[in-house]
Amino acid sequence: MCLCKRKGKSSSTIIHRFLPCFFLLLFLLAHACSATAEEGLPDAEEIKETSAVIETVSKKSDDAKIKQRAEGIFAEIPGLEKVVVTVSEGVVVLSGPVANEESAQRARHLTNRLAGVVIVQDHIERTLNLQENLKPRAAEYADKANRFVKSLPLILTALGISGLILLAGFLLARFSLLWEKITPNQFVAEILAQIIRIVAIGGAVLTAMNLLGASRMIGTLLGGAGVVGFAVGFAVKDTIENYIASIMLSLRQPFRPRDFVSINEHQGVVIRLTSRATILMTADGNHLRIPNAVVFKATILNYTTNPERRFDFTLGIGVNDDPVAATEAGVEAIASLPFILDTPPPGSFVEEMGDAHIVLRFMGWINQKETDFVKARGYAMQKAREVLEEQGFSLPVPRYSLRFEESKMLFPESTAKPTPEAEKEQLVRREDVASVAEIDAMDVSPEQHLQEKVEDERKATQEEDLLDEDSPKE
Repeated sequence: MCLCKRKGKSSSTIIHRFLPCFFLLLFLLAHACSATAEEGLPDAEEIKETSAVIETVSKKSDDAKIKQRAEGIFAEIPGLEKVVVTVSEGVVVLSGPVANEESAQRARHLTNRLAGVVIVQDHIERTLNLQENLKPRAAEYADKANRFVKSLPLILTALGISGLILLAGFLLARFSLLWEKITPNQFVAEILAQIIRIVAIGGAVLTAMNLLGASRMIGTLLGGAGVVGFAVGFAVKDTIENYIASIMLSLRQPFRPRDFVSINEHQGVVIRLTSRATILMTADGNHLRIPNAVVFKATILNYTTNPERRFDFTLGIGVNDDPVAATEAGVEAIASLPFILDTPPPGSFVEEMGDAHIVLRFMGWINQKETDFVKARGYAMQKAREVLEEQGFSLPVPRYSLRFEESKMLFPESTAKPTPEAEKEQLVRREDVASVAEIDAMDVSPEQHLQEKVEDERKATQEEDLLDEDSPKE
């Protein structure tokens, strides 16, 4: 039952895609047939005065020949029978009634083509008579209809052959298994299928026009399509760039779904890659859509590809303390944490030696699949600070020295010394720092809430995803 419904739906889809193309082809064929039927008719040309050299000697016999020839021509053309021709010294004056401006222009054009004509003066009266204007048009339309009826068998043959080409192309484009075997990427397979459809449409139109003898119209259509394509391509340049970037990203995928990545200044977990944008979920749970053209040219940092990741932080000690002993104590403290990897081992070095303090940088490695990066770094900082304090290293605090001149002292100088209790209050209390046992008991497991939200989003949204585990990954 389900199979029958699927077949019916596929057939309906093919018909809905095929019929608009077929009707478009029918319209083009009708237009081509009309154009072919009119190829034998002379085109209307712009009326110009003759540019021949005017002779210095005039002959009366030439005027009579011009008049006789013009009257003979007008007598054979419907609508120009009543035109009166007067010729003197090569100057032709046309008068009399005609039905419309087109007939008057034709009379002037024919007269200008006669040899010996110097100039043509138009005194023709445009009557704009309804019957005289409708009668030639009715005859013209009747002649076109008659020619169309005569060419109907040829049109039907062209339509049949073109329809078969269209149907074959659309059916071939429906073989998704074939295109998926040619290319493992689904997005590229859809593009190939679409190219097949376009080629089928173009082949059907060209075949039909060749059968109807409208070969000149093919060049006109191709030229017009080229101009339109250039204009449209320039207008949607960004869209085309984005589409090409989508193809490239789907072929060579720099990330997979659920990867935590940094794209330029943006960070988040990858939800999916569409034909328009890359969708991320940021650390605060918001959706971030980045155009694929930006992603393709961006600097991408993938934190998930390598599960081992290094963290670092700095701590300061007093200038009188031994920095070597401090680095060794801090490294041992970090290495004692259960979530710190033994290989590569943690390390430390002196980053800066100032006038009031020495800055030490500590580093350690974790497995991101088992340990949360932010939690591990925070706990390591607490542990290193605690151990340094236990071993007597002084952790400097900001100090400011104020100097006052005696003559400008606003307050009397105090000779009282701070009490031991006050000195103790200035120091960091041991109770405020977590102990080693407390740090070991803290939970450093990776945060799964964001990954769960991404998984729910992928299941709830039926949007396309161009990321494929079978595609090569950069």
